[in-house]
Amino acid sequence: MNLLPNIIAFTCGAVVMILELNGSRIIAPYLGTGTFVWTGLIGVILGSLSLGYWWGGKIADRSANFRTLAKILALAGLFVWSVAYLKNLLGLAPLLPNNMIAATLIGTTLLFSPATILLGMITPYVARLKLQGMETSGRTIGTLYALSTLGSIIGTFLGGFILISFLGSTKIITLLAATLFLLAAGAFLKHNTKDKLLVVGCILFALIALSLKPSGSFSRKIILDTDTEYGRVWIFDGIDKASGRPARYLSNNTRGLQSGMFLDDPDELIFPYTRLFDLAAEMYPDFKRALMIGAGAYSYPKHFAKTFPKSSLDVVEIDPKLKELAAEYFALRENPRVTAFDEDGRTFLNQNKARYDIIWNDTFLSHLNIPFQLTTVEAVQKMSDALNAKGIVMTNIISAASGPSSHFLQAEYLTYKKIFPSVFLIKVTNKLDTEPQNIMLVALKTPRASLPTDILRDTFGIPERNIFTPSIDDDIDALTDEFAPIEKYTAKMLL
Repeated sequence: MNLLPNIIAFTCGAVVMILELNGSRIIAPYLGTGTFVWTGLIGVILGSLSLGYWWGGKIADRSANFRTLAKILALAGLFVWSVAYLKNLLGLAPLLPNNMIAATLIGTTLLFSPATILLGMITPYVARLKLQGMETSGRTIGTLYALSTLGSIIGTFLGGFILISFLGSTKIITLLAATLFLLAAGAFLKHNTKDKLLVVGCILFALIALSLKPSGSFSRKIILDTDTEYGRVWIFDGIDKASGRPARYLSNNTRGLQSGMFLDDPDELIFPYTRLFDLAAEMYPDFKRALMIGAGAYSYPKHFAKTFPKSSLDVVEIDPKLKELAAEYFALRENPRVTAFDEDGRTFLNQNKARYDIIWNDTFLSHLNIPFQLTTVEAVQKMSDALNAKGIVMTNIISAASGPSSHFLQAEYLTYKKIFPSVFLIKVTNKLDTEPQNIMLVALKTPRASLPTDILRDTFGIPERNIFTPSIDDDIDALTDEFAPIEKYTAKMLL
């Protein structure tokens, strides 16, 4: 019984789905994880498979043999392997037109389309090899496509539940390439046992693919490059530009920094926007209990434990690996007044029964990664419900203060205004209004005419002119669970 075509169909089905899932992790540091990115990736994969099905069937009708099948498999292995080296070209996205859709389609097509076209050719090609007569053609083709689909199902579970968490994106690419090279070796051997040189060559390519390690995406000296359940993480040392002091940083994309720490004072806050979080404590000096949604490397929780000895903090961070990394690389120490929850911020709020004096929302890591479920009227209502009568919410937003790149800020401002009687926006630094930057949204449950400008000036070095009310475009509205077009609003900030 000839089982090799069945094995090839099953395995290639698995490879396609693992490549697609892993592809999202490869793209994320450059283009984010929004709906536009997933739409582009899925569309390119499906389109490439369709072209491969057509092309594979056409070639198979012309001449079907295991030697040609082996060549297709080997070439697919080469193109999959190339992804590990070509992915850094996504760093050229700023040279593309200022259009997220174009950047996504061009990037995903260049990286994944060649390999996926070749993988799509496999099933119709092996079907032609298996066909022995018209009386069994339906059963043969149905069996092979069932095996291919079953492989895709197994590949989905294997990639999503196991490989991404334990191997990381680059190792997965090399593993897929090696698998295809070994299948090619088997096909060469099946065609002719005299093709020993080609068989040995495929095996060598498989071993080389597994042994080589492509360079990383950062030009900086990397301390750690790893994948967690929720994304890729880089940790590296550098120099803080503002102070000239040595610092350590954590990032999950190539365009920004998510957390930082001064190496000569691990508890001191390095970023101006995190220092501004203390404004809530200045406005509510007798607060007892606070909530922080989004912790990164736990920079602010460390500062909180040292600065507010009479208060407690609940920290909600969806990625449990980050706390481990914070303890190992960012001097995080256990503190009985700081309690960590490994959970999505929205699900935490949905189930929460506690009442807080202050809520800090630091989940908008960049304009590439915005969890929409925390941006909506329903989410803001949950925050309001979790506050006591004098409560304060502070949310860090990456946006321009005006112009097309401020559309998300406008929508979020309107969203909070639906729930809170007093909402203010503060430019954390003195960048141009049209530049993406950290903007702090402050929402109060009690009506208030203004923020304490003297505290902002004397304690945080922020002039009164940095407090502003955005101009709202006619087509911008509050965000809801039903309709939150975040990708549309942030697209202008992509490049």
